[in-house]
Amino acid sequence: MSLFARIQKEPFFFLGPCVIENQDLLYEVADVLKNLEAKYNVPIVFKASFDKANRTSLSSYRGPGLQKGLEMLQKVKEKFDLPLLTDIHESSQAQAIGEVVDVIQIPAFLCRQTDLLVAAAKTRKIINIKKAQFLSGHDMYYPAQKVKESGNEQIILTERGNIYGYNNLVVDFRNLPDMTEFGYPVCMDCTHSVQRPGGAGGKSGGDRKFVPAMAKAAKAFGANGYFMEVHPDPEHAFSDGPNMVYLKDLDELMGELF
Repeated sequence: MSLFARIQKEPFFFLGPCVIENQDLLYEVADVLKNLEAKYNVPIVFKASFDKANRTSLSSYRGPGLQKGLEMLQKVKEKFDLPLLTDIHESSQAQAIGEVVDVIQIPAFLCRQTDLLVAAAKTRKIINIKKAQFLSGHDMYYPAQKVKESGNEQIILTERGNIYGYNNLVVDFRNLPDMTEFGYPVCMDCTHSVQRPGGAGGKSGGDRKFVPAMAKAAKAFGANGYFMEVHPDPEHAFSDGPNMVYLKDLDELMGELF
């Protein structure tokens, strides 16, 4: 059965560090995820970004870049046999990304970028479209339709909260059933939804203590899958540390979602 066919039928998880820091970190996280995949027998996709193109500050760490980042992700796939997810930021990146990963993620702020959606769709990979912080669930019909009309119906829609300024996000869980009406699997981004964008002096803060509640509420509202960034030492992570789940706590949290 294909990965997307499983995602349509089973709870699924997109898990991994926010940004690629080094190969050892990727291996450490992937090793835990592989064991959890065996324990729970559900689709687990390893995620990490080769470039964080929307950091608050110009001086913030962005990642190793496209070529090096994809090489590092490919090593994870070869060593642990886990499917991969990473972000795309420019349409010119689509072909290279599509040769390595199984799920191409459209960042929330870019979900209306037609050329980006079309280029990603043409890779024939699964396309995970994050809902922009300024859109409703109903509005996500149109980004999904751009992918579908480009010949690709392997689409996932992901909720990650709405922003009203003042360095905070608000989650309206009604967006989940609203997006489900389009017929695609719907995912909850449990960690970015607790983010405080730009709220920590030139970088984003967050409240990881609310991640379990976000996941459980999403389950109650019919989410099919869960996106969570995880790290063995979030306090010293290079990006989004305040939102990320401690790797040691992931097993218990996943167990509460079945």
